[in-house]
Amino acid sequence: MSEAKGKHPKPSAPPPAAVRTGHIPWPPVIYVLGIAASLVLHAIYPLPWFGSPMSDILVAVGWLALLATAALLFTAIRTMRAAKTTLNPNAQPDHLVTTGPFGVSRNPMYLGNTLLLLGVGLVTGITWFLPVAILAAFATQKIAIEKEEHWLAEKFGKRYRDYAKRVRRWI
Repeated sequence: MSEAKGKHPKPSAPPPAAVRTGHIPWPPVIYVLGIAASLVLHAIYPLPWFGSPMSDILVAVGWLALLATAALLFTAIRTMRAAKTTLNPNAQPDHLVTTGPFGVSRNPMYLGNTLLLLGVGLVTGITWFLPVAILAAFATQKIAIEKEEHWLAEKFGKRYRDYAKRVRRWI
């Protein structure tokens, strides 16, 4: 006779949030590639930049964009942790988060990443960051956001659709 006979299996821990691997690349990678592409393009073919005083104004705007990046990312992460939902963009969300920065933008973390590229471009005067930021935002929307929105609509139904009507995708 087997020793396992008559024993009941131990209850296992609940499974982690469902991860949809292979469907969405980790979105910050898009922005890291954007930084690398901007630097390489600048090294190969630097584009002209504004002279003073316009460049001084743009540097100040760039620092404001970087400050906004930090604020958006910090508050978005804090809001998601408070809601006890996953930060992993490849995982099924546990809760629909509509407060904090999510009350202004449905994608404050991706908006923050885009502002990061714009801010770095303005502060450094590397013109390539500006069009690359727009391309990175477009790629993020097509590769990640539209799929995430589909998952959210599937999971949260009318609550998500009402939220999407109230709050814009970016700003």
